[in-house]
Amino acid sequence: MIAHTHLHVSDYARSKAFYIKALAPLGYSNTIEVGEAAGFFDGKNTDLWVLKEDVAPTHLAFEARSREAVQAFYKAALEAGASDNGGPGYRESYWAGYYAAFVLDPDGHNIEAAYWDYEKAGEKRPE
Repeated sequence: MIAHTHLHVSDYARSKAFYIKALAPLGYSNTIEVGEAAGFFDGKNTDLWVLKEDVAPTHLAFEARSREAVQAFYKAALEAGASDNGGPGYRESYWAGYYAAFVLDPDGHNIEAAYWDYEKAGEKRPE
């Protein structure tokens, strides 16, 4: 189980503002700041840190609670300055119920929101 991760950004203020807006539909809020490091809380843990460092673009996926949350993330991220990298929809080549959207953040990180739609896949959600 991952406790937290760091996402390196080139412009701290710009990226902090971006993630505040883009992650709100997924239930995240910025609850702590230490220098040029912002911690984002998902209701359980402060599991994402955005900090000023040298950047190597990466992929980071967040679990969404519904298809509507994926759509809201995508819209909020674009409004916050992201570039489209794959609009909301099913990615059946991944799995029949994989519903996701992808954006590129201001540093080129591939940020994803994904929802596992077990009903569409004809499977029972694991407990």
